[in-house]
Amino acid sequence: MTKGFSWRGVSLRTRLIGGGALVLLAFLAVAGAALQSAHGQGVRAATYARLQGTVYLLLAGAEVDAGGALQMPTGFAEPRLSLPGSGLYAGILQSASGQGWQSDSAVGMRLPFQRDVPVGEWRYDEVQDAAGAFLSVSYAVRWDGPGGGVPLVLSVLENKAAFDHETAAFRLTLWSWLAGAGALLLLTQTVLLEWGLAPLRRVAREVGRIEQGEQAEVQGVYPTEIAGLTGNLNTLIRQERVRQTRYKEALSFLAHSLKTPLAVLRNALAQPQELPAAVQQQVARMDHIVQHQLGRAAASGAARFAPYLTLAPVAQRIRDSLAKVYAGKGLALTLDCPPALRWRIDEGDAFELLGNLMDNAAKWAAGRVAVRLWQEGGALRLRVEDDGPGFSDTVAVLQIHVRADEKVPGHGVGLAVVNDLVASHGGTLELTASDWGGARVEVRLPAA
Repeated sequence: MTKGFSWRGVSLRTRLIGGGALVLLAFLAVAGAALQSAHGQGVRAATYARLQGTVYLLLAGAEVDAGGALQMPTGFAEPRLSLPGSGLYAGILQSASGQGWQSDSAVGMRLPFQRDVPVGEWRYDEVQDAAGAFLSVSYAVRWDGPGGGVPLVLSVLENKAAFDHETAAFRLTLWSWLAGAGALLLLTQTVLLEWGLAPLRRVAREVGRIEQGEQAEVQGVYPTEIAGLTGNLNTLIRQERVRQTRYKEALSFLAHSLKTPLAVLRNALAQPQELPAAVQQQVARMDHIVQHQLGRAAASGAARFAPYLTLAPVAQRIRDSLAKVYAGKGLALTLDCPPALRWRIDEGDAFELLGNLMDNAAKWAAGRVAVRLWQEGGALRLRVEDDGPGFSDTVAVLQIHVRADEKVPGHGVGLAVVNDLVASHGGTLELTASDWGGARVEVRLPAA
């Protein structure tokens, strides 16, 4: 069983050239047929008009005597009527008597002159019999003579061979020119398409060189329609490169940082009396290291292609969770976030950013925490402040394992992860004192 043709695997070049050729051929066929028909109708109308003029010529020369007999002149202004077999023939029929007259050109020929034509009516026909095919014009009159009214039917025939020859010559010329024009247009279309698709081929070659490691990203200057594609492609390449670098750094850091705690544990095995305290201390340290590096590696960073995320539900979920976790402190945790505020950010990054900041504030607060999110100047702004002791060293708290108060439970990695996450989004993090005397953290994330 054969499968139907599918355009799915056909190249853009073939699609454009094939589709353009089909449209062009269809247009030329319709245009050629219309021109051919219009020319044929024009030649036919001109021929009928000329034959009608010959009928008027017959009317001008015809006479009916007192006996009702038709009298015609020996010669006419149209010389072909006097030349036998000229192709132009005239005849007049007296309907009442059945008598008639034929031009000298019709001598010895039996021609299909019209007989039944109503008086005062013109008739234009294409007739054919054993003598051949003719274009015919007929007109019937009632001739008022001395002997009374005499009905006459005047007919003029012209051999259709001249008409057919003229239309055939026009048809040959027309289709020859249309074929030539079509070939020229197809050639021009192909050249233009090759020129128009050249940037796509250059992009494909650059992507191939990127895959081979010969270049880092798309470097060429491209038309506006492709510049967005190449820009997004470069963004993806950079994000993937940053993500791979982050993973490598996290693994390298883990491998290097865990050496010392493992060596301490190994030495503690030789001193059983110090083992419990050493194990607890080094396990906590390794836990801090692992959590921080996992947080850094999991951060997605600036995501131009991430869907817009409504931030209010995320902040409300975190607020509700913290209200349960710190229910014993009786916190007043206020949230100011427009319901329609949306930002292009990965949902996991949003939870990581808001969760760490709000949890850190709730952990240190004496009784009040305020969270505000808003958009300003094309950037996302976030402010979290509390009434706790504040920051004693704003540089140190952004480093891993540093905690302002060892009495407060935690891992000392929250603000360090937030700092890395904000940096990966190209934003800024500012630590200051709040109006309540506690800590204030302000984050600004630019549009992706």
